[in-house]
Amino acid sequence: MILVTGGTGFLGSTLIQQLIQAGQSVTATKRNDSIVPSGLEKHPLVRWVEADVTDYFALSDLFTDIQEVYHCAAKISYHKEDWDMMLHINIEGTKHIVNLCLEHNARLVHVSSIASLGNSKNNELVGESTFWDEGAPHSKYSLSKYESEMEVWRGIVEGLDAVIVNPSVIMGAGTGDRGSGKLFSVIQKGLRIYPSGSVGIVDVEDVAKVMVLLMNDKKITGERFILNSENVSNKHLLEQIAVLLDKPAPTIQAKPFMMSIAWRAAKLAALFSNKQPTLTRETAKASSAKLAFSNKKIKDIIGYTFKPVDITLKEMSLDYK
Repeated sequence: MILVTGGTGFLGSTLIQQLIQAGQSVTATKRNDSIVPSGLEKHPLVRWVEADVTDYFALSDLFTDIQEVYHCAAKISYHKEDWDMMLHINIEGTKHIVNLCLEHNARLVHVSSIASLGNSKNNELVGESTFWDEGAPHSKYSLSKYESEMEVWRGIVEGLDAVIVNPSVIMGAGTGDRGSGKLFSVIQKGLRIYPSGSVGIVDVEDVAKVMVLLMNDKKITGERFILNSENVSNKHLLEQIAVLLDKPAPTIQAKPFMMSIAWRAAKLAALFSNKQPTLTRETAKASSAKLAFSNKKIKDIIGYTFKPVDITLKEMSLDYK
C-alpha cells in the first residue's frame, strides 16, 4: 500500500492521479479544511484520511500495511505570523514520517526543495553537493526545509530506505490562481516592472513522474536529486507569459531600492486591509536573487528528459484562459 501525505496539494494530487492511472491503490492524508480535487474525491483507488502530520499517533494508525511513502505535505509561507507554524509542520511532521517509516520498514520519497540547498559560488550551477551555509542569511521557509531534510538524512543514517528530491519552482496546468499561477493573474492585470533575478522551473508532472521512477528503482537509496527543467531570468519568464496572454510585457527593471520600498508599502497596505501583504522582505529578496540549478545528476542516473518551460507555460496559459 502507498501513503501520500499532502494529497490535496498541487504536487500531491498530481502524484495521486499518476499512481491511480497506473492502477495503484493510495491512502492520502488531508487536513480537515482541505478541498479534495474533483475526480479524486470518490475514486475507488483512493482512501482519504484526515490526519495532521504533526500528530504522531494519527499518522501511526495509517501505517498498517504501508510499504511506500511519498511525503509531500509541507507549509510554504513568507509571512512572519506563519513562521512558527511552518517550522513545526515541516520539521516535526517530517520527523514523524521518518520515524514511522523506520518502524514499519517503509521506503520513503521525501519532497524537499531547492530552498534547502546552498548558494551558488563563482556563478556555478547549484548542485546536490552545494551544501548549506550556516552563516548565510536564509528565509524561514528555507530553514524549515533544510531542517526537515536533515531529519531524513538522520533516518538514512539509522537505516531508512529513502530518496530526497529537491524541486525548483513547480509550475504546470491546474495550479489556477495559486502559487506560481499567480504570475498569470499579475500579467493579465498589467505589470510594468520585473525583478532582476532568475529562477529554476520544473513542471509538476515531471516532479511526480520522477518521484515514482525513484520509488520503483530500489537500487537508488540514500541519495538526493535536484529536479529542474530550465533556469530562466524573471524578465524572460514574464515576457513569455505576456506573449501567451497577449498582454504588454514589463519593461522596467526593479532596482533593489525599489523592491525595498515595495515590500514596505505592501506591509503598510496590509495593515489597513487586514490581509497578508502581497510582497514581503523575503519574497522581495528572493525575486532579485540570481538562482540557477543543475539537473545533471538525475539525467545521468535515470536518463530523464524534462518538459521544456515554454511548453509548461503554454499549457498553463490555456488552462488559465
